[in-house]
Amino acid sequence: MNAAIEITLPALHRGRARVLAPCRLHLAAGEVVTLIGPNGAGKSTLLQAIAGLSPEPVRLTLGGRAVARGEVGFLPQAFAVRAALSVLDCVLLGRREALGMRVPPLLIAEAEALLHRLGLSELADRAMHDLSGGQQQRVLIAQRLFRRPKLLLLDEPTSALDLHHQLEAMALLRAHAAATCAPVLAALHDLSLAARYADRVLVLAEGRIEADGPPEAVLTPDRLSRHWRIAPEILRARDDKPVIVPHLPACAPSG
Repeated sequence: MNAAIEITLPALHRGRARVLAPCRLHLAAGEVVTLIGPNGAGKSTLLQAIAGLSPEPVRLTLGGRAVARGEVGFLPQAFAVRAALSVLDCVLLGRREALGMRVPPLLIAEAEALLHRLGLSELADRAMHDLSGGQQQRVLIAQRLFRRPKLLLLDEPTSALDLHHQLEAMALLRAHAAATCAPVLAALHDLSLAARYADRVLVLAEGRIEADGPPEAVLTPDRLSRHWRIAPEILRARDDKPVIVPHLPACAPSG
């Protein structure tokens, strides 16, 4: 039986301001969890802390043992590679600890197979700095997957992608979680995308994890109205997943 990852976080701060109260998170094996919240709620701060990039002491355990920082894959928001590095080399760096003076042929073959599976083979010899933002984002997701992390954290992994590649990337993350049993925690702005691909949704608002549960239970009209200041219309897609159509709230009558 695969163990869950338990995360214990103290209060998180940005400067002197506290942005998140202490909390505990439980991420089941193979689970995809999306993290949502209005701008400034602290989603990036939370992911950075879990990745070990904040001064606060965060505890991660898997089956009772501590999870090392190197076992966590993290893709920050709007991250870009400006080096004259090929796409294949960039993916290989996902497992840089295994690289020596000569890269093992089996490792190269595995990286090439991953690029092929992601439809990126034609970019293998291209320099990273010559790629579009969306192409870079897809390659960097591939690099994190190539690392085979025990926990995968992504901050807005679809922000630079067109609609087709947004769906493709989220389906890929679901498949990765199922195949490796490594949970995925991804911060997303697109509420419909979050609902469609998540097993659970975490709502970060007003300095705390305000809700945690299945998309249908969490994405309620009252909550969406309160935290996103919209008049939501909740429809059903053909796969029966909720689709959030945002409307501006009606202006209160004057006088």
